[in-house]
Amino acid sequence: MALAWCGLPQAALAQADAPSAWDAPPLRRSPQLQETLPADLRPQLPVFVSGDRITGQPDVKATIDGHAELRRGDTVIRADRLDYTVPDDLAHAQGSVHINRAGNTYDGSVLELRVDAFQGFFSDARYRFLSTGAHGDSARVDFLDRDRSVVHTATYTTCQKDDSASWAPDWVLRAKSIHLDTAEEVGTADEAVLEFKGVPILPIPHISFPLSDKRKSGLLPPTVGLDSRNGLEYMQPYYWNIAPNRDATLRGAILAKRGVEVGGEFRYLESDYRGLVDVNLMPTDSQRDRRRWGYSAQHQGQISTPVGGVGLNLNLNRVSDDNYWRDFRRGPLPLRQRLLPSDATLSWAAADMSAQVRTLKWQALQDVASPIVPPYNLMPQLLWRYAPQDLDRGLDFSMVADTTRFEADRVLPNPADGQRSFVQAQLSRPFLAPGGFVIPKLQLHATQYQFDNPLRNGQSSASRTLPTFSLDSGLVFERDARLLGRAFTQTLEPRAFYTYTPYRDQRYLPLYDTAATDFNFGTIYTENSYGGNDRLADNNLLTMGVTTRFLDPNTGAEALRLGIAQRLRFSDQNVTLDNTPISERLSDVLLGAGINWTPQWGFDSTVQYNPKTGRSIRSTVGARYSPGNFRTINAVYRLQRGTSEQIDVGWQWPLAALWGGQAAGSGPERVKGQDGGRWYTVGRLNYSMRDRKLVDTVVGFEYDSCCWIGRVVLERLQSSVTTANTRLLFQIEFVGFSRLSLGNNPLDTLKRNVPRYQYLRDQVSTPSRFSNYD
Repeated sequence: MALAWCGLPQAALAQADAPSAWDAPPLRRSPQLQETLPADLRPQLPVFVSGDRITGQPDVKATIDGHAELRRGDTVIRADRLDYTVPDDLAHAQGSVHINRAGNTYDGSVLELRVDAFQGFFSDARYRFLSTGAHGDSARVDFLDRDRSVVHTATYTTCQKDDSASWAPDWVLRAKSIHLDTAEEVGTADEAVLEFKGVPILPIPHISFPLSDKRKSGLLPPTVGLDSRNGLEYMQPYYWNIAPNRDATLRGAILAKRGVEVGGEFRYLESDYRGLVDVNLMPTDSQRDRRRWGYSAQHQGQISTPVGGVGLNLNLNRVSDDNYWRDFRRGPLPLRQRLLPSDATLSWAAADMSAQVRTLKWQALQDVASPIVPPYNLMPQLLWRYAPQDLDRGLDFSMVADTTRFEADRVLPNPADGQRSFVQAQLSRPFLAPGGFVIPKLQLHATQYQFDNPLRNGQSSASRTLPTFSLDSGLVFERDARLLGRAFTQTLEPRAFYTYTPYRDQRYLPLYDTAATDFNFGTIYTENSYGGNDRLADNNLLTMGVTTRFLDPNTGAEALRLGIAQRLRFSDQNVTLDNTPISERLSDVLLGAGINWTPQWGFDSTVQYNPKTGRSIRSTVGARYSPGNFRTINAVYRLQRGTSEQIDVGWQWPLAALWGGQAAGSGPERVKGQDGGRWYTVGRLNYSMRDRKLVDTVVGFEYDSCCWIGRVVLERLQSSVTTANTRLLFQIEFVGFSRLSLGNNPLDTLKRNVPRYQYLRDQVSTPSRFSNYD
């Protein structure tokens, strides 16, 4: 082991022969500094000591008095006096002792430490960890090795100390002992008490807590809440970190108005497949006088075989009864819907071909006040697709063959169970150029039906073969332009789309999977007015439209977009869902506009306008203002003439900014907590102008202190035409320690309901040890 004597006293320096500048060794390139020193390199690292006075024997022992410093690798020790024994690698330090090891610091009065092994003790020590900013005081710290230590009669907090003499942390954990394991990134405390604002709020005989975002097994904070349907709720989760790619969360809950509920979620992630399973069981519900249960399972898998890729996808969802979605709104997201699918798909793909076998069965949760018609079940569906990629002469060709058995839920009026088989082929030749495109396309759709019972016209089978021709074309013009003092590249993009499909009588065919498509800029340039395969509209129409865009010439970002489109029908459309022909020659006009003049402002609108009535049929107008982190306001107006008219507003905003206060330095800018806390308001209001009432309401407040975050959220969501569910959600998050929640996690509610909501403490990268380097 080498011992370098540095910082010699002035007398010693005077006696030393100063080397000439001509004798100085040449500079050598240093390798990149390493965040973690290799274990095999550590024993070879030299030790450097310096101070006002050094005595001892090289490679045996050194005593340093006054401004003593010892440095080895990523460990630095400073003290008033330091004794270092070289063979034992043992350091004794007294008086204003300071240690910095890889950015973690300790300060105290007496230290005994084996430097490389990092074994020893530290009396009256104060400590601070680089990765979390956590710190505390202790009567003694025992260093077990480089990764583990035990802190006795200790405190632990992430609140950052200011310069005032009266400073006290907002929250602190006081414990008889705290075991810290930086390798596993876990801390455990025994005989502890959690204090908040100087008040003990939670005695803890034993607790483990994370020292980072790394997962660990253990009890999660309990949830206590108030729900208008379930009353007082208490839920205790337990997290089980099974493996790096598998984990589970077990739950037990008591619902005052209903009873006891148990459940859990299991997640897995492998190289070829992944998924999750969530199960809930209430043996006896005193409100419904029955057993309640629900499960949701998702699986996606793909494996390679010599004959191609084989995949298995599952999406299974089932509940015990029709009221489950209404009574258990805090359950898994798929089980909060009224239409639950159970879907299994086995697929295969190789080269230009693919095939799949699929079964799909629906569970419809009925409400007397608002019944729904469940879709047909697929029992099963067989599909084959062929799409060659390298055809000559620029041709594009594809073919789909499908045969499906449809079975109706018995609540359907006049169910028409049967088998539908079809083949659809299409051939096109795109002509593409920088200034425009022309794409002629020819389709052939042949369909065969076989029914279990005769239809209304007495037929037990039916067939239909229809060709479709379409021609899509467009031009793109560009020019330099200026608008409101800014330079842009302006485009003008006229587009014409013609399609023709002859008429075939289809009024007696069942509607297995078919519905009218939405009328928008995406569907107005398509061959069929319906989605699915049971109706092919007899179209003979031309769609004309034009779009202009103003693009930033440097970034290509779209600052302004204006568009208009309309259909011209040359003959009546006789194939409709209600068998009423469409004779209007001109369709409604689609108008669209989007403005993103600056990154802070955004505007988007689409209007379906009827020229005959001079009124809009449907309108969606939205605006967004997001000037910075945690500052966003979104407002949307939606109109569907004769059906609904709603205003939807969502926001997240610092309260101080609302009345002109200084709100800068929030979020990541103030993680170090060197100033006071910040209040934020957050929420979403959905108001029905037709009914003159709020439909959905989420309103809350957030408070971000330097080391804790508080949230209070009131949630009222409409569960039927006449009823709503109300919950009060409360959460205190002790940054770097834990969260205590009242009600379902308010973060889930805010992220789901508030557009562009930002968590007040977004994840940041772990600081480098060189960011706190002595």
